[in-house]
Amino acid sequence: MNRTTEKLHEIGQSIWLDNITHRLLASGTLLSYIRELSVTGLTSNPTIFDHAIKNSSDYDDVILRKLDEGKTGEKLFFELAIEDLKQAADLFRPVYDRTDDVDGWVSLEVSPLLARDTAGTLAAARALHNLAARPNLFIKIPGTSEGLPAIEEAIFRGVPVNVTLLFSGKQYVAAAVAYMRGIERRIAAGLNPDVGSVASLFVSRWDVAVADKAPESLRNQLGIAVARETYARYRTLLDSPRWQRIQNAGARPQRLLWASTGTKDPKASNILYVQSLALPSTINTMPEVTLKALAAHEEFGEALLDDTGKILAEFAKAGIDTDTVAAQLLGEGVASFSKSWNDLLECIASKSTTLKAAVS
Repeated sequence: MNRTTEKLHEIGQSIWLDNITHRLLASGTLLSYIRELSVTGLTSNPTIFDHAIKNSSDYDDVILRKLDEGKTGEKLFFELAIEDLKQAADLFRPVYDRTDDVDGWVSLEVSPLLARDTAGTLAAARALHNLAARPNLFIKIPGTSEGLPAIEEAIFRGVPVNVTLLFSGKQYVAAAVAYMRGIERRIAAGLNPDVGSVASLFVSRWDVAVADKAPESLRNQLGIAVARETYARYRTLLDSPRWQRIQNAGARPQRLLWASTGTKDPKASNILYVQSLALPSTINTMPEVTLKALAAHEEFGEALLDDTGKILAEFAKAGIDTDTVAAQLLGEGVASFSKSWNDLLECIASKSTTLKAAVS
């Protein structure tokens, strides 16, 4: 077991991998990460699958099989993705069982084109959850204003949810409240309140967004400060009487997850966001390159929070309004995810045409 990655678990943080491919599964690499690097969960997104399908032949046989079954477009993709995610979920099932459902999860995203469609998001979440048929699979729903009621309703209906595209403390709290409302409704209805959920806050995109606006002294510090401020809200919420009542009824906390934690600035440490956000009761889902960099790094300790308010005040003095940037990032995130989705479907269509031509 790697000492540095194990240290995060001693602090109380879970390491998840932000990647899944057929090759990662078939080669035994994911299993080695579980055994040797303390990886206890996994997230996926359309861009990951797009790159894997476009840049390899790993999915060719599966795509041909799905085409023979009459599957195309989104339906073909979701069945392809779910085959991979089922395998990953089974690899993590011992972790899931050992931790009593706290850890050992994988995630599958609803179509990003539904980000502004409450009813469509809910219907897709329920359908994908049923299709996957794994207890340790989250359905990713964006934390948009339209996504919040879908999150509440999905939780009420027993669908585990990974809330994605969160960028600020305010947005996180809104997502957490939606989760709690869903659990409270289950309690009132006499249903089991233990429905898993995580809330994914995107970190590095903050620093990319203000790179040409922030003073050099504040370079690469806004994402960390926003994440730490969100963490303070998270801990306050978990100490609240409302949450304590829910927990006493048998629910478990919606865990806070750090997403987009790969360092974008080549001048910065390649584990900048990992080291700065090594905080108890959280998850860090990191790209493979960041996981490997962490494993090669020396041991480090728990992050400190004392300077968060000061740093945010410095950004305000520099004329950077975090509410405005958060709204900008959410809009860009929805657009970026939709573009990735369309690129993925175009890739599948192109690959399908090429494969059919080759066997005809």
